[in-house]
Amino acid sequence: MTKPENTGHDYDVVISGASLAGSAAAILLARRGARVALLERRSDPAAYKTLCTHSLTANATPVLAELGLLPALEKAGAVRNEARWYTRWGWIEPSAAPGPELPYGYNVRRSTLDPLIRSRAAETPGVDLLLGHQVTGLVQEAGRTVGVRASTPEGEREIRARLVVGADGKDSAVAKFAGVPTRQHENARFGYLAHFRNLPLRDGISHAWFLVPDMAYAFPNDDGVTVVAVLPEKKRLPDFRKDLEGSFLDFVRSLPDAPDIDSAERVTKITGAVDYPLRTRNATAPGLALVGDAALTGDPLWGVGCGWALQSAHWLAEAVGPAAAGRGDLDRSLAEYARRHRRRLGGHQFLAADFATGRPFNPMERLMFSAAARNGALARHMHLFASRLIGPLRFLNPVVVAKAAVVNLRHRGAAGTP
Repeated sequence: MTKPENTGHDYDVVISGASLAGSAAAILLARRGARVALLERRSDPAAYKTLCTHSLTANATPVLAELGLLPALEKAGAVRNEARWYTRWGWIEPSAAPGPELPYGYNVRRSTLDPLIRSRAAETPGVDLLLGHQVTGLVQEAGRTVGVRASTPEGEREIRARLVVGADGKDSAVAKFAGVPTRQHENARFGYLAHFRNLPLRDGISHAWFLVPDMAYAFPNDDGVTVVAVLPEKKRLPDFRKDLEGSFLDFVRSLPDAPDIDSAERVTKITGAVDYPLRTRNATAPGLALVGDAALTGDPLWGVGCGWALQSAHWLAEAVGPAAAGRGDLDRSLAEYARRHRRRLGGHQFLAADFATGRPFNPMERLMFSAAARNGALARHMHLFASRLIGPLRFLNPVVVAKAAVVNLRHRGAAGTP
């Protein structure tokens, strides 16, 4: 592909952060003709994020396919993420219900995934992976971002570009330097996780426990390792601070149909966060775009962050690819990306922020969860929503809500029959 002449920019796009969102955006933008500088503050090409659900929901699978990563993930032992969810009405088991194969994502440790996608970005023509480059400020002219200043192993450096992309996580420095407002939603839960080897899970698939307000999950990953996470409400925090390991293990042991945690080998320390608010930012500003957690930080309870990181990178590349390479109106393209990001994720984030308050299930949630525990078709429908393949409006469409009501009425009638 013929590249546009350099018009004073060092690159067409400079991306801060070479994790999932940043590396995916670099690959997809370069394939559309852009010259991309991919900056990563860490110097180790095998660096990875540790505090994560280590799970890619099914909405990310088409992006992984476009990136060409599916064969490598399968070879690395990534686990297709079937799941069952415990509720007070019983287990919701989508994969046990009759029907065609359900869409799937992957459970894979970030120690496997991050170096894989970063190396793929480094091999992509048009991408320069610059390790040890930390953004220390933005270059702005007439209210528009036109580049970054970065601390590098060789000293301070200024890199100019048509477009600056912040892919630098929930505490995004790029967003702060640009003055992008942050809407923050407090989380009434805290969370801790650890990795265990040879943890027995029924059918070898993911488990999640909706004990409300307390939550937990166990996700089998590559190399025989299972990620176990507990997300209790904050009133239990003093016990965990007093005895982290004992409280963590006791919490898992107390789960309904709990896996035998004592028979497994813990292979990492117990890590977590006592305060993890949800954050929402405008996805764009003049000359700037945010992807992944920099644009929207969800509740780790739902395990959607990795999938949304890849999706937002894909939406950005689709919207601004030609313009970033100098063949279109960049501002109009950024507005298109912002609209799509808001339309696709705004409803999900609204519901997640509401549930993060630690409130009990509302009447609609009680209706849907209880019916899904009693009906296979509704369990499969819930799988589509949990995988973020459908939004709240499709999940709660009138036909499905009516069916859930009928299922529950029939269940109550049967339970009342002598």
